[in-house]
Amino acid sequence: RYLQEYAALGTGGGIYHFRDQILSGGAEAFFVLNADVCSEFPLQEMLEFRQQHGDAHSFVILGTTANRTQALNYGCIVANADTQEVQHYVEKPSTFVSEIINCGIYLFTPAIFQHIGEVFQRNQQELVLEESSNGWQRAEVIRLEQDVFTALAGSSKLYVYKTDGFWSQIKSAGSAIYASRLYLNQYSKSHPERLAQNKPGGPIIRGNVYIHPTASIDSTAVLGPNVSIGEGVTVGAGVRVRESIVLHGASLHDHTCVLNTIVGWDSTIGRWARVEGTPSDPNPNDPYAKIDSETLFRDGRLTPSITILGCSVTIPAEVVILNSIVLPHKELSRSYKNQIIL
Repeated sequence: RYLQEYAALGTGGGIYHFRDQILSGGAEAFFVLNADVCSEFPLQEMLEFRQQHGDAHSFVILGTTANRTQALNYGCIVANADTQEVQHYVEKPSTFVSEIINCGIYLFTPAIFQHIGEVFQRNQQELVLEESSNGWQRAEVIRLEQDVFTALAGSSKLYVYKTDGFWSQIKSAGSAIYASRLYLNQYSKSHPERLAQNKPGGPIIRGNVYIHPTASIDSTAVLGPNVSIGEGVTVGAGVRVRESIVLHGASLHDHTCVLNTIVGWDSTIGRWARVEGTPSDPNPNDPYAKIDSETLFRDGRLTPSITILGCSVTIPAEVVILNSIVLPHKELSRSYKNQIIL
């Protein structure tokens, strides 16, 4: 079921507004997941962790380790080393607090609404006092991280479950390629049957590659590593695809080269064309490095990142598209570099 806020109410205000619908099934506990993260989502482990720590009304945050510099970009958690109780929580601190960061995945019980309700009541009281001087502000806007977790820290109600599995934010299209790599790597361990294998008469597979059963791939094509081929995709002879996502209905004509690119639905890339982007991966030499959220522009120029083709884009034969974003339904006639094509 999809529930839409009537206005932006914050990470806590949204679930508080729909608390009756959330609790209508009589749930003893429920998960809250941010949509812009990728992870192994160790939900069962979080449930077992809550049963072993705290009481029936305690809450669990999924945490992971980041390096000292990048930790400042996330919610930072100071926890008891023995009990994993959250003793201090700061959202995006200005100075270093902890290497344990908030992953945006939470396990709550219905008791969380009591704590959110207290923030709501406090906001209403402050609104009455400040209305004459500072103007009107919506009392329902409640942030879980700043308004609720900060208050719960040190109260024996909030715990952190630290995961060693993969986790990353998805704040830009470029990070989608990295997220795809993480999931394909996970499939290679947990569901290897989902990934393509080298076999007689099939394309050449290098590394982790997913191919939808309805896709048509020429036997001379070379795919991988980190490639996902969607439904009904056609890949011609001699095509090279690496570190890319090709969405359903796309057509890659003979001898095209697609690197670090998202190819949109029903797009076409002509023969001998080269479509390439610049990867935005985290530091491979730092096991705790996270992907940085690059701004779209830097010093007045488009930041080099992956190339994105919107839906129904047509790329002609024998051109080069480099580090560019092509909006949907565009039919290009020449090469482009570091541009947004409207």
